[in-house]
Amino acid sequence: MSRQLLAMALAPLLGLFILGIGNGFLATLITLRLDAAGESPVVIGWVSSAYFIGLALGAMFNDRLLLRIGHIRAYGSFASLVAVTVLLQALFFEPWAWFALRLVGGWATVGVYLVIESWLLTSGDQKVRGRLLALYMISLYAAGVVGQLLLGVTDAMGETAPFMVIGMLASLSVLPMAMIPRVSPLIEHAEPLSPMRLITMTPTGVMGSFGSGLAVAAVYSLLPLYLQRVGLSVAQVGQMMAVVVLGAMLLQYPIGRWSDRHDRQMVLILIGAFCALISAGMLLLPLQSWVLAALLFLLGGGVFALYPVAVSHAADRAPAGALVRMSQGLLMINAIGSAVSPPMISPVMAWVGDTGLFWAFGALSLFLVGFFTWRRSVRPAPMPVAPFAPSTPMSSVGAELAVTEELMQGAIEHEHMEDLSALVPDVEVAEPLVGPPPPDEPHIVFYPEGDRDEYEEDEKRADEPVMTGDDATRASRP
Repeated sequence: MSRQLLAMALAPLLGLFILGIGNGFLATLITLRLDAAGESPVVIGWVSSAYFIGLALGAMFNDRLLLRIGHIRAYGSFASLVAVTVLLQALFFEPWAWFALRLVGGWATVGVYLVIESWLLTSGDQKVRGRLLALYMISLYAAGVVGQLLLGVTDAMGETAPFMVIGMLASLSVLPMAMIPRVSPLIEHAEPLSPMRLITMTPTGVMGSFGSGLAVAAVYSLLPLYLQRVGLSVAQVGQMMAVVVLGAMLLQYPIGRWSDRHDRQMVLILIGAFCALISAGMLLLPLQSWVLAALLFLLGGGVFALYPVAVSHAADRAPAGALVRMSQGLLMINAIGSAVSPPMISPVMAWVGDTGLFWAFGALSLFLVGFFTWRRSVRPAPMPVAPFAPSTPMSSVGAELAVTEELMQGAIEHEHMEDLSALVPDVEVAEPLVGPPPPDEPHIVFYPEGDRDEYEEDEKRADEPVMTGDDATRASRP
């Protein structure tokens, strides 16, 4: 990566990292404080859900505000609003007030991510998006790990200290963005594909995105409740949550690369089965500290890999012109799953007990296994068109970061092999050809490991002249 590109991306990534530290443990802090005050899991679930509802609303409407007032002013406004909502939570300890503040805070947070992701998107062309996305993911997850580890440190400083620290971090995140030259990147209003169109195009991608939203939101909002109720201190809860985020950071890419070499639907089935086994382990195994840490590390890797693999599977069949809109639509499906997750799962914890979280995880995982298996029997997965790219975008603009040059060209290549015009009627697609595109048309073919030699041999045989009539008869004589 060039120095110029790194310099352009450094300021938004630094702002993301600073804000992400505080945002990384805020959800955990709120869950623990509500539980310590004697609130029921249902109340905790609804307060937690407010943040994800705000994220979904912001993902739909914040880009319009950004187009009106510009990036720098929008970032300062959103970050200040995040700081205010967090500081007000330290003053008003009422569940209904926290619900409203978390709703506004979620809406403002996704606005911050919208600015950051749009800057990264315009920092380079499609050729470097893969590297920008990798830096984005490293910053996001590293901030989450650091934030969770800070939970115990700030909590020991007093009841209001964690909220003050998070508010200060949100305010400090403005400084790197304020130093950017006053040039706003141009973005267009997002028009994601409708849920019905997505279901028609990729039922597996829709269900994988929705199921991932359910699971990830439960991890952030209800797992800390379980950990505190099994006897862990606030500092220990933060450490275990850091282990979850670390598992997501370290295992997502290997799982995704594995999906490049295998049927992605089968990989999704195995991820679901793996999460079901981890849930069973949480219910049956003695929860010594090292066993708990190992299970949570693996749980983070499985749960957080579900969404990017599902999106990669959906991209394997989408027309090139629909890739961005499809990614944005799946992001909205994921946000809806996150919004309904805590109110759905928290009553199970109230009814069954603290272990209800993992009964719910197990049931969700088995349902996904059954659904993915059924879809594989109805419609086998297509060949991967581009290498897996880990992605956890927070805004509709950021969803475009995952549409790399390899993915776009691979989708164009696929259009020549199969008529995809019926998938998205309002998107122009290439006319299907018999064989690959003409040599003068630039394209990139993605070969899973081990398939390149076989493909090249087929190409050589295809280039040999075909003999007909008398030539073929003479060639066949001894």
